[in-house]
Amino acid sequence: MFHTSLEFIPLAFAALLPLLNPLGSALIVMNIVGDEPPEIYRRLAGRIAFNMLVFIALIELLGAGILHFFGISLPVLQVAGGLTLAVMGWTMLNAHDAPAPDAPDSPRGVDSVLDLGFYPLTFPVTVGPGVIVVVLTLSADASGKEWQTTLVSHLAIFFAAMLLAVLVFMSYAYAPRLQRMIPSHVASGVQRLISFILLCIGAQIAWGGIATLLRSLPMTTAG
Repeated sequence: MFHTSLEFIPLAFAALLPLLNPLGSALIVMNIVGDEPPEIYRRLAGRIAFNMLVFIALIELLGAGILHFFGISLPVLQVAGGLTLAVMGWTMLNAHDAPAPDAPDSPRGVDSVLDLGFYPLTFPVTVGPGVIVVVLTLSADASGKEWQTTLVSHLAIFFAAMLLAVLVFMSYAYAPRLQRMIPSHVASGVQRLISFILLCIGAQIAWGGIATLLRSLPMTTAG
């Protein structure tokens, strides 16, 4: 019984990893934060990883209820979230060569940098619409069984999120070192590839929602 529930660990890990994209997102964090001491990056990375876990836990526990309260179906969320992701990917794809508008001209204070921990570095840079859709989908799939199985399934999803939070922390904490290791032209190419993948993921999520909505339409028969 619990063996099936534990399968949510690799399932959630594999589904969320390309959306969280710790290494690629670290380059975006570098553009937003700018030139700051390593200890600031480590503190910021810890805050983002913690925020990410709280965010995912709240989505998993309360997301379905919130959607039900506002009358929003999962397919509609998939369409809206997928389109949002696609727009983000398209914008990044066409603006990657431009100077990052959010990069500061000079180092900011510690509090000013750490204030970026939730918005925009946790949401939407790390936990974007795609992550919300995937977590809601996994949560819905993990529910509806016996309470013991449901509990273990949700714990398995959260354990996968904890593993991903470690990757996020390591990638963000050492983002300056990562950027120094990667030549600028390689980083630019990687950013272009990440932007295109983000565009494709958004289109895929949106199409999944559209396909579900189309299947739900009443079939008309010729008279």
